[in-house]
Amino acid sequence: MLPGPQEPVDVLIRRTTPDVPLPARAHPGDAGVDLVTTEPAELAPGERAVLPTGIAIALPDGCAAFVHPRSGLAARCGVALVNAPGTVDAGYRGEIKVILINLDPRESVRFERFDRIAQLVVQRVETVRFHEVAQLPGSARASGGFGSTGGHAGTEHTYAVKGQ
Repeated sequence: MLPGPQEPVDVLIRRTTPDVPLPARAHPGDAGVDLVTTEPAELAPGERAVLPTGIAIALPDGCAAFVHPRSGLAARCGVALVNAPGTVDAGYRGEIKVILINLDPRESVRFERFDRIAQLVVQRVETVRFHEVAQLPGSARASGGFGSTGGHAGTEHTYAVKGQ
């Protein structure tokens, strides 16, 4: 059984563009809130751009925000985030910007002002302490990496991983 709902995380927000809509969930229960662009842009095939969202946030310590792609843009237009997910640390106070790329090989993609371009998910994150050891304890997976579990017809290939 899952634990009950947690109290909402209070996040301070500042509009860097006065008339930008505040981020909001499209549907009840959505994990993310929509981010929009404040500037029109056109991305040719293979082109990328850094688009402003018109907002800056102050997250409490112990939280981070993650900028995720919108599945509809990916499926319909081939638009992806170059650094998905983008990470907004608790100490960052600048405007959130989104790095989009048009992966469609033939068609340009046009964005108008206030088009939804990404989604923002706020999560609690753990603070960690690293302890250096000479050897790590064993596990069932061990050092199995890329493709170690198979599950796809094309997994007969071996991966050339730099440094291995």
